[in-house]
Amino acid sequence: MKYPVKKTEQEWKEQLGEERYRILRQKGTEYPHTGTYNLHFEKGTYCCGGCGEPLFESNSKFDAHCGWPSFDESIPGKVEYISDLTHGMKRTEILCANCGSHLGHVFDDGPTKTGQRYCVNSLSVDFRE
Repeated sequence: MKYPVKKTEQEWKEQLGEERYRILRQKGTEYPHTGTYNLHFEKGTYCCGGCGEPLFESNSKFDAHCGWPSFDESIPGKVEYISDLTHGMKRTEILCANCGSHLGHVFDDGPTKTGQRYCVNSLSVDFRE
């Protein structure tokens, strides 16, 4: 998919720093229960840590007790869904539809009416009140 935001890998590295680059651009994962936004429940919007695009509203966030920020839906049209068969599992990877940055995965085991759990790395997002 072609993304509106286009940068070279060197530009991404310079902008993001080592750990954020590893997660957003190399599809890494942060350790559970270590992220800034895991237990963060202020009102606002969670935006892509790569390009700033709004992705999730705070009213969709819940504590899934999994160690990562969890949401039951994304802002329509802001997230891309990709089949991920790595690590011997069948999962759905979620990417920012604006820049292609890796956010995490979405699962069909959420406790709310949507039935979904968007499991997101804290380093993949920034929060705006």
